[in-house]
Amino acid sequence: MRRSLFGAVFGLLVTTVGGQPAQADDFIVSDIEVEGLQRVSAGSVFSAFPIAVGEELDPQVLAGAIKTLFQTGLFTDIQASRDGNVLILTVTERPSISSIEIEGNKNIETDMLMDALSTAGLDEGQVFRRATLDRLELEILRSYVSQGRYSARVQATAEELPRNRVAVRLDINEGDVAAIQHINIIGNEAFSDEELLGLMELQTSSLWASITSADKYARERLSGDLETLRSYYLDRGYIDFTVESSQVSISPNKKDVFISIAIDEGPQYTVRDIQLRGDLILAEEAMRNLIFIQPGDVYSRAGMTSTSEILSRRLGTEGYAFANVNAIPETHEDNTATVTFYVEPGRRAYVRRINFSGNVSTRDDVLRQEMNQMEGGVASTDRIEFSKTRLERLGFFKTVNVETVPVPGTDDMVDVNYTVEEQPTGSLSASVGYSQTSGAILGANISENNFFGTGKRVSIGANVSDSVKSANFTYLDPYFTVDGVSRGFSLFARETDYESEDISSYLLDEMGGRLTFGYPVDNITRLNFGVGYTHSKIQTGEFTALEVQDFIAEQGSTYGNYFLFGSWNRSTLNRGVLPSDGYSHSLSLDVAVPGSDLTFYKLRHKTDWFQPLNNAQSWVLRLRTEVGYGDGYGDITSMPFYEHFYAGGYGSVRGYEANSLGPLATNSPNDNSDPDPFGGNLLAEGSLELIFPTPFAGDTRSMRTAFFLDGGQVFDSDRGYEPEVGDIRYSAGVSFQWITAVGPLAFSLAKPLNDKPGDDTQVFQFSLGQSF
Repeated sequence: MRRSLFGAVFGLLVTTVGGQPAQADDFIVSDIEVEGLQRVSAGSVFSAFPIAVGEELDPQVLAGAIKTLFQTGLFTDIQASRDGNVLILTVTERPSISSIEIEGNKNIETDMLMDALSTAGLDEGQVFRRATLDRLELEILRSYVSQGRYSARVQATAEELPRNRVAVRLDINEGDVAAIQHINIIGNEAFSDEELLGLMELQTSSLWASITSADKYARERLSGDLETLRSYYLDRGYIDFTVESSQVSISPNKKDVFISIAIDEGPQYTVRDIQLRGDLILAEEAMRNLIFIQPGDVYSRAGMTSTSEILSRRLGTEGYAFANVNAIPETHEDNTATVTFYVEPGRRAYVRRINFSGNVSTRDDVLRQEMNQMEGGVASTDRIEFSKTRLERLGFFKTVNVETVPVPGTDDMVDVNYTVEEQPTGSLSASVGYSQTSGAILGANISENNFFGTGKRVSIGANVSDSVKSANFTYLDPYFTVDGVSRGFSLFARETDYESEDISSYLLDEMGGRLTFGYPVDNITRLNFGVGYTHSKIQTGEFTALEVQDFIAEQGSTYGNYFLFGSWNRSTLNRGVLPSDGYSHSLSLDVAVPGSDLTFYKLRHKTDWFQPLNNAQSWVLRLRTEVGYGDGYGDITSMPFYEHFYAGGYGSVRGYEANSLGPLATNSPNDNSDPDPFGGNLLAEGSLELIFPTPFAGDTRSMRTAFFLDGGQVFDSDRGYEPEVGDIRYSAGVSFQWITAVGPLAFSLAKPLNDKPGDDTQVFQFSLGQSF
């Protein structure tokens, strides 16, 4: 006969007057049966129920066992009874969740809400707990309140379904974000309300604030503004500045927010003295020279922080990679402060290994050639960072990151890990495309700046366009020696129809080759030297300019010239492709030496300077200049006309047709067409650009937009066209550059600013598949 044990268990929960629990008969369990199970398996019950067959059962043990079973959260009710020595558990399972539906949410994504429900244990097929749903309902409401949506409403319902199931539904009314109607700052005397309010991200309601959402209150934004105010005062000497309180009140309709901030400015402090404490490592005088704040200056927390960073970096260059420098101010009654820099250099660190990852194609030894930091050497932060810059300048990688990791079990060893992301290295020399200068460009051209991952540059191909037919082979080994000496050579054959390039009517056939060597002067400077030979032949056209005819009559039409050339290059650019910081200077001289049919020289100087205007380097100022000059010597009184400089077009002065600026040729007597550009022996051009983020573009390293102002001109002193500032042409416009899979794409929209009659202007210019 079944006998209920509920009374015995209940008796354990209610003490008698004497404080003793109620008693029941003890028995030895011969079997355990579970009734009422639907989805929960009997095994789950037995694994959680701490009573086994054969154990002696008393009410106290039974009460604890039932409590343990309740803690599983699977049941809403558990009854215990016995039939003889058989223990019978009758359970009522919690319902399971059949479905979850969310309606009305826009500012918090459904996936985020579903993830929150799932994390809390509310998921389809899981056991339903009403308390958990109520708690999550409040959390969701708090999320909306933190966004300033004080009128938001969240209602959670659980509809009972057959077979002990429920359908969960969240109905959300997000409401509107409350707008800030007034911000009141109390206690400010040193700075006006307007000055302090201008520092804050939160703003009172206005048309612009509504557009930018600056009038929408959020707790995080207010915390950020309070920290901004604190930093503003601390950077101006108010060491004792505190925010005493910040109160936010809501209008009855929960649509308006009023903020009140009470501050205590305290006095303004100046620096009385600067002290250095700790293990200085370096001479105190050397460290003091790095401190740019001096006694008598107004105290500035930003200045102290910057000085601490400078001192830490200086110690890092000496190998103390984990140096720590803290600046502590000590105030005095006369409103002065003694600033003490506590120096903790730690132990000097050495590099155990330099590791590379992400270089799928590029060999490790190529990357190691660029390392300024050596394995086994003192870990210098400057050398480690400069090695990163050298990798970026290669142009092989889209991104380069470096991490210095302590070696486990040591306090003086680190590993330096460089992580790179490779990018196409042959695209800049692609020869399939179109240029307004040369027309359609067709041909087979393999050009790789990182040949088989060796870092060597190889190019071979044949190209045909409307104006140029060429075949070439070039090779450059930048790691010819371990000391960084480079060696390269090139062979070429080229036929150029200058009439097709809107220059005077003649055909130039050239073939030759060059051998070059490059020598590093220091980490950013190289000298290059070489020799070469060029065989040139000129063929006149139907209406060849008189200057060309005169030159051929005097010097002949075929020339063999031997060249010596050298160049000086200095670059601190942060990247090899589309840089955003640093500069590059180059000076080159090509001389056709005695023994050549024509003796002349060409001198060029180029500058490219980038100055970032923000920390993200998305706004950058660029200045580009180029100056060229050439002349003959010995028996040759002028530079050969086919070596002339030209200006105009993309990469020069945009807005003017390519090669169109400068002196014009003199037409032959039977030529009634407009004179063609003839170039000159003096080139002067420059460009000022404001680079700005490309709209709707995520990858700023592969594309670039800029406003520009170009200026330039070509002069020919040999023909009496002397340089005059008034002859320089200017243009302004916008440009776009994009490194695509098939090659670089570039175009510009330019407006000539001072074009004169006879100038060939061109508003839209573009190029695909050619370097820029």
